[in-house]
Amino acid sequence: MNSNLIIFIVRRAIYAVISLLLIITILELLIHIIAPTPLALAKVYAGYHAPKAELEAIVKEYDLSAPLYVQILNYISGLFHGNLGYDPVYHRPEIQLIGHYLPRTLELVIPAIILSMLLGLLTGAIGASRRRKVGDHVVKGVYLVTWASPSFLIGIVFQLFFAYDLGLLPAVGMVAPGLPAPPDRAFFPFLNALIAGDWVYLHSLVIHAVLPVITIALISFGVITRLTRASMLDAMESDYFKLGLMKGIPRRRAVYSIALRNASIPVVTLLALSFAYSVAGAVVVEDIFHYHGMGWFIVNSIYSLDYIAILSTTVIVAVAVIVANLVADILYGVLDPRVRIQ
Repeated sequence: MNSNLIIFIVRRAIYAVISLLLIITILELLIHIIAPTPLALAKVYAGYHAPKAELEAIVKEYDLSAPLYVQILNYISGLFHGNLGYDPVYHRPEIQLIGHYLPRTLELVIPAIILSMLLGLLTGAIGASRRRKVGDHVVKGVYLVTWASPSFLIGIVFQLFFAYDLGLLPAVGMVAPGLPAPPDRAFFPFLNALIAGDWVYLHSLVIHAVLPVITIALISFGVITRLTRASMLDAMESDYFKLGLMKGIPRRRAVYSIALRNASIPVVTLLALSFAYSVAGAVVVEDIFHYHGMGWFIVNSIYSLDYIAILSTTVIVAVAVIVANLVADILYGVLDPRVRIQ
């Protein structure tokens, strides 16, 4: 491995760790503004109706009377040991709750990213190959409308049209009511149903996920379309593309095999950023479709003033965004040596 590449990766990893520490510090500062005294902080852990003796015991157990920097260091230490605290609403460790809800969100986000990438590459290629023609204008109109529309609007429109008007797909929920869940062996409901051979449950999972997946894909594919189109237009003006045409390669083949392949390099790096964007978008989408994943858990934590859950899920989403940016930077550095030299 090139030494410049190693230095580039280490530098980006250091930036990622610093960003995470800054986010945790800001979150801790905000919580201390909301609850400025040790007893007020204890109520965040135990609930607002807890007796004073219980609050004092929590202050002592979690060292809430210590200086702010000590509490921040204690939280960071617990985070790296997988300890995100104990949820006062669900009465379970926070890491267990996140382990329950996060895989459900990933079952929406991963297919949505794949779908948005395929749609973005296809529509971007169509727009570039038909520049300033009807096809190009249609592609621009579609991606601008979906890109500019808020996720809740797209979700509600799909829900009303496909679920309530046409009755083609379920409107809400993760599976049909009354279906028993298969044994939890792989954390992911889809894999659990597949391992157990429960095809009825698997079919219900798939049809309930269609509308949320399409909604998440549509809110993120526009940026991929735009980047693909711009990169392909640059590639189609290059000497190697013109040389391929001069050699007698059909224009359609040159567009989709030469220009699209070379234009895919910046799009690949965008894949990691799309993951972070989709995870954030899933918060609203899951609430609309009552899909009990990470987004639904975050929204309900806000409703119930579950500060421990809000802090933990915010940190998890922040980690997802930071890791996605780190992966994008590394991919770009690997694919384009000019980036790591700079």
